[in-house]
Amino acid sequence: MFVIVRFAVPLDRADDFEARARAAADFFAGRPGCESAEIGKNVDDPELWALVTRWADVGSYRRAYNGYEAKMTLMPLLNEAIDEPTAYADAADVGFNVPRGSA
Repeated sequence: MFVIVRFAVPLDRADDFEARARAAADFFAGRPGCESAEIGKNVDDPELWALVTRWADVGSYRRAYNGYEAKMTLMPLLNEAIDEPTAYADAADVGFNVPRGSA
């Protein structure tokens, strides 16, 4: 499975954002089950960034958020993310899925 978290970052905050995003990518890269973690800046919109991670399975991804260090490293950054679904998997593995916001 993979996760794409997007951010809209004003140009005057890009350096600070990039440092915090790299710290988050490094944190994820050290978690069990993380196969890759990287950040990137959109080639057409200089204020759009993404944190992209690939995981062995959903459980590994969810467990990466456990603990104090995760909360201190990830949560301040992820609170700035664009509010949209982020986790993706092979359609055969997802199966029936209820759209977000409908209960």
